[in-house]
Amino acid sequence: MKLNITLKPILLATVLMAGFSSCKKDKMPDIVPGPVSTLGVYVLNEGYFSMANNRANSSISYYDVTSKLVEKDYFRKQNGTDLGFNANDLQQYGSKLYCVVTGTTPEAKDSYVEVMSTATGKSLKRISFSDDKVGFLPRYVLFYKNKAYVSSYDGKIAKVDTASLTIDSRIAVGGALEQMAIVNNKLYVANSDHFMYRTSNNASISVVDLNTFTKLKDIPVPINPTRISATTSGDLFVVTRGVYNGALPTLTKVSSVTDTKISENDKINIEFLTINANSAFAIGDYTNPFLNVFTVASGTVGLKFITDATDVKNPYGVTVNTLDKDVFVGDSGASKFFCFGADGKNKFSFETGDMPKLAAFRYGYK
Repeated sequence: MKLNITLKPILLATVLMAGFSSCKKDKMPDIVPGPVSTLGVYVLNEGYFSMANNRANSSISYYDVTSKLVEKDYFRKQNGTDLGFNANDLQQYGSKLYCVVTGTTPEAKDSYVEVMSTATGKSLKRISFSDDKVGFLPRYVLFYKNKAYVSSYDGKIAKVDTASLTIDSRIAVGGALEQMAIVNNKLYVANSDHFMYRTSNNASISVVDLNTFTKLKDIPVPINPTRISATTSGDLFVVTRGVYNGALPTLTKVSSVTDTKISENDKINIEFLTINANSAFAIGDYTNPFLNVFTVASGTVGLKFITDATDVKNPYGVTVNTLDKDVFVGDSGASKFFCFGADGKNKFSFETGDMPKLAAFRYGYK
């Protein structure tokens, strides 16, 4: 009898403690540390286009914000090998950097996605984008729910698992695929007009349902779309480059709700467009290489972005640091990278490799 009397309070206390512990855990979710400072800047140097089999033309530079020192060929220093030929995109997801290396020709089979540690710049894995016959010539990478999506000139989208760094599957969606955007659980990709992949599907945006990873439809746009950017409202702007001595470059607006074209403007000739939350920038082509603010609401090119006397000879790419809203601009004419405040005034600059294009950031955390 005494034994029963003793155990009941103990059992009750144990249950109550477990309940309190459970409630306490429910009220205190895991805190994901956020970035508090920018420690360094990685820069993708595309290099002058090459189809030769000599030394690779692309590289990655690294600028240390504290020391103000730059290593122009940081990838080679950290890994003892060249980055590759015709690298086209550099994006960060979690603790990793993903660099899309297009390669030279399908026959060369020198296409891959280089995955690196953001902390060190050292390679974690080189994911081949070739089979036993040809290379796929990958172009851009985007991320959604722990998957990386890679477009390729062979007309297919690859879904890559960001944990195992292996390709889950690839689906055929169109022609020579270029830039992508993700809105409303759907992926939108540009079907360009490329001299190595001549197809009839060179004037559309393909739409992919990311829940099922299946193609939904093609949205007709003017010929040779190359870039696509999503707005916070869910609309998309598509840059089409036209054809030499033929169709003019245009800027087309598309609805992600109806998946139809909203408007088309052939009076806007831009080569590069990036939209990041409330800031957007447009770069003109080589005949008129301006760097201007892009007005999302009206879909028009606004005033010059640079407000001081800084001379950017040939703007080639823009990356916005989401931590502090600084704007980084690559100058292919001077092989330099510039950091501007949101007010368009230069903060600092540093030398890079040839054709600096995009940036990714190494952050400090709490």
